[in-house]
This record gives sequence, structure tokens and C-alpha cells, in this order.
Amino acid sequence: MKVYRYETSGEVCSSSITVGLSDDGSTVEEVTFQGGCPGSLAAVSKLVKGKTVDEAIALLSGIPCGGKSTSCPDQLARMLEKIKIKSFKN
Repeated sequence: MKVYRYETSGEVCSSSITVGLSDDGSTVEEVTFQGGCPGSLAAVSKLVKGKTVDEAIALLSGIPCGGKSTSCPDQLARMLEKIKIKSFKN
């Protein structure tokens, strides 16, 4: 499993996201959020587990929160997009 850690933007409640992807980088194996709303983010983590990176991005991209331009799920999608296009700095 490949593990990545991402510092979120200051607009969201969680401070960082840790993602474990399959060895080939195609499937989400685990997600943990540091901070944020525990129940909601645990649900998001379970929702994307076993999904391909593309499925998770499609599911979570562009979700705003409380009048902000992003959310914790959107930050996860942005992280996965950066990993996918190989512009992620771990």
C-alpha cells in the first residue's frame, strides 16, 4: 500500500488527510482525516474505500461547505487528483 498525507486548505475543519492506495495506485484502501467532523468524515472514508481513484474523485469533487468554496470531501478529491496526475508532493 502507498500512503500519502495532504495538508488541507485553511477553509476546512480537518487539518490533514492520510490516504492509503493500492500498490498500483488505482484503488482507495483507507482514508483518515485529522480533525473535522468525526461522524461525517468516517462516513466519507467508508464511502470511498474500495473505489477507484477516478470513482472517488467523481463522487467528491466540488462539494462546498457552509458557503465556502471547498469541503473536507472536496479536499480529498483534490488530493486524489494531484496523486493521479503525479503532481503530488508527499
